Amino acid sequence: MSLSFKIKPFKELSPQELYEILRLRSEVFIVEQNCVYQDIDNKDQKALHVMGYYNNELVAYCRLFDAGDYFDNASIGRVIVAQKFRDKKWGNNLMIEAIAGIKQYFNKSKITISAQMYLQKFYESHGFTKTSEMYLEDDIEHIEMKKH
Repeated sequence: MSLSFKIKPFKELSPQELYEILRLRSEVFIVEQNCVYQDIDNKDQKALHVMGYYNNELVAYCRLFDAGDYFDNASIGRVIVAQKFRDKKWGNNLMIEAIAGIKQYFNKSKITISAQMYLQKFYESHGFTKTSEMYLEDDIEHIEMKKH
């Protein structure tokens, strides 16, 4: 049981893919985390979109940015695995795909992320180190982390 991945720039997303992405992001970041914030932030157009599918259902997602488009380094954001699939540990597969995507599409190895604090150990397991004190982003505790 594994995921199949697609990576696409915004302009190549089908209306169905875009709908699935926005639905999953809303389901997790707004409803599940009970956080009212502007998810549609005019940054999707610059991002590469990493989509993980299981049985033709979008269950994992993140977006990738080249250096200078979000942080000074390349970056990964909006990292999601649908709640009903988190027991599969597919977040690891998603991060492996995202890190490889940064290398493949942007030829970069330095990556900066804004991580929800409770996921620090998860990101450390993928080579990231904490580089800031805790800060609030949309009333959720975050830390900056970097991978070199």
